[in-house]
Amino acid sequence: VQLQASGGGLVQAGGSLRLSCKAIGINFSIVTMAWYRQAPGNQRELVANITSGGSTNYVDSVKGRFTISRDNARRTVYLQMNSLKPEDTAVYYCKTFWKYDWWGQGTQVTVSS
Repeated sequence: VQLQASGGGLVQAGGSLRLSCKAIGINFSIVTMAWYRQAPGNQRELVANITSGGSTNYVDSVKGRFTISRDNARRTVYLQMNSLKPEDTAVYYCKTFWKYDWWGQGTQVTVSS
């Protein structure tokens, strides 16, 4: 199983980014997909997840600003991040569970004030 994350970068506060994560070697359509993030000195935290049926869940700090979605045909999960804040700066990881936990390589998001 491989999770290939992309889309991070440097953006000013108030800007937007879209992260993508493509899954290889897994029956994508039946698994829950998630995005986590880890800022320096902090624990990794769940940002959002989406079930196989499309139900979503968000951490309170991103509600109304971030949207998680999935395209089963492309085996890809997305995280649309709008109204970004400096406190959103972190390495973002996609993750799924299929017999084991599988993590993507992480993509850096930096939001300047």
